[in-house]
Amino acid sequence: MKLFRNWVHALAFAGVMLWSGGTAVAQLPEIRYGQKVPLAVRQIYDRGLTYLVETQASDGGWPGGGSGQPGAGLTGICLMAFLASGSDPNFGPYASTVHKAVESIIRDQHPRTGYLGGSMYHHGFGMLALSEAYGIVSERNIFRGGENGKYRTIGQALELAVRAAVTSQESNPLNSWRYSPQATDADTSVAGAVLMGLLAARNAGIEVPDKSIDNALQYFRSMTSPKGNVGYAGGIGGFGDSLARSSIATLVFAISRRKDQDNFEATKDYLLQNIDNPGQTGWPFYTRYYQAQAYFQADYEAWQNWNRRLVREIKGMQESNGSIQNNAYSTGMSLLALGLNYRLLPIYER
Repeated sequence: MKLFRNWVHALAFAGVMLWSGGTAVAQLPEIRYGQKVPLAVRQIYDRGLTYLVETQASDGGWPGGGSGQPGAGLTGICLMAFLASGSDPNFGPYASTVHKAVESIIRDQHPRTGYLGGSMYHHGFGMLALSEAYGIVSERNIFRGGENGKYRTIGQALELAVRAAVTSQESNPLNSWRYSPQATDADTSVAGAVLMGLLAARNAGIEVPDKSIDNALQYFRSMTSPKGNVGYAGGIGGFGDSLARSSIATLVFAISRRKDQDNFEATKDYLLQNIDNPGQTGWPFYTRYYQAQAYFQADYEAWQNWNRRLVREIKGMQESNGSIQNNAYSTGMSLLALGLNYRLLPIYER
């Protein structure tokens, strides 16, 4: 299993072919590997990571603030920011921070249900982070200091988290997710977080039922209008306009290899038509996080132009201590929005 896991990640980092719709498609090296990371991005990133190192709690997590509450989700967001930076997660300057963050997520997991706690938002982002850590963070470097054998390995924790997500979905009448594992309704924001975690786990070699992915995508299709705007929850507020929700839908259709479907084309067109629209949102960091990935998946040239503007925006917001708005959530989300410039996390493959 370990050999297979490492092979999967080696392929994700070093492969030269992309499977899309069952057909092998050659991919330009600059799209897969990226060009040289711009100096401004590296400076923002290095200062942001320094802030996260300095504010990590003794238990490996981060204090809440802004729109982020402490827990597995926030820890996962910050953990992924480090994994996306290109530093060796086992021996680089951030190795200790990475190991403590992984340990924190696993400690917070319910040992029987696999639930990562707080809400299904936390569960989705925590599962996504474990998926990205699986196979690249050495098991020998976590839970040292007398805790060896007391907690699950990354792989075991990830398998348990996948089971929790699938079990929650199977009991949901809409075949999707909302805040609680026992919820009987659903929304596209929480569903996007959990579905991306499942897709990342599958990408890492963990068994995820096809039925679970298909049912979740059917929920997204039911919430997507022909114009590409995406509803929130049930009939509440109709479809409305939301760059975040259309970005989430574009992303899940792309990562699940459904780019040949009308829904992907609709949400893609909606985003491209609104690329210069700052949007009216109370969740700007959340929106940028998904916009970055959606534009990258939908149209590489459009992403390049949008990314240049993003770099200027985040540079203008960064505080002298390296943070964005002096909290881990805004800082972690902003760094991940820039993470496409590094092109290292497997979930950022195009």
